[in-house]
Amino acid sequence: MFYERHQAWSVLLRLFHWSFVLSIITLIITGLYIHFPWTNTMIIGGSRFPVATMRYIHFVAGFIFTAALLVRIYLLLFGNAQERFWDFLPITPRNIKNLFKTLGRYLYLNVGHEHRLGHNALAGILYFLTFLVAAVQVVSGFFMLYPESAFWQKWGTLLFVSQQQGRGIHYLIMWYFAIFAVIHIYIVVWNDIFSRNGLISSIFSGGKYISEDY
Repeated sequence: MFYERHQAWSVLLRLFHWSFVLSIITLIITGLYIHFPWTNTMIIGGSRFPVATMRYIHFVAGFIFTAALLVRIYLLLFGNAQERFWDFLPITPRNIKNLFKTLGRYLYLNVGHEHRLGHNALAGILYFLTFLVAAVQVVSGFFMLYPESAFWQKWGTLLFVSQQQGRGIHYLIMWYFAIFAVIHIYIVVWNDIFSRNGLISSIFSGGKYISEDY
């Protein structure tokens, strides 16, 4: 079968993806340490404060996470054809049909398969949900980081009531991203093996390979 290369992802989306990935990894590692430090708060015989260092790294990664999320929101509205939300959310007859075909394919049912340059509708739902969860994570993070800010305290109190509850939700959402990452990697590898469209390499190069009947 002949495959033709098409440009799927812009440079900006690829930058978003890897900024998001690296910030999430950093946030999970430092967040777990902040939640339960496995060293003394001050290294014996030295002047280093590992908890303070971890908090600083966590805050920097949090700002990168926030910037990446803002970039993705921009691309949802103004990105290329594959990056906009109406291309992958099941809000059109084509995408609704694609959602059921994708579910059937993952269940190994013989329901046919639509070759798409962008995301399938099932992935679109999960990605959009992840963006919403990420927004809640950002608000909870800044709610704890800036207790003196009227803006963040207003929204934080409205959503989480108290700092303690905000911290608990922030911690639980961290596990959402950890689980999402594992599932995401599994599905991407699965699709790359069975579709042979260069899905994994596309997030580096931006190009995917679609069969001639696309």
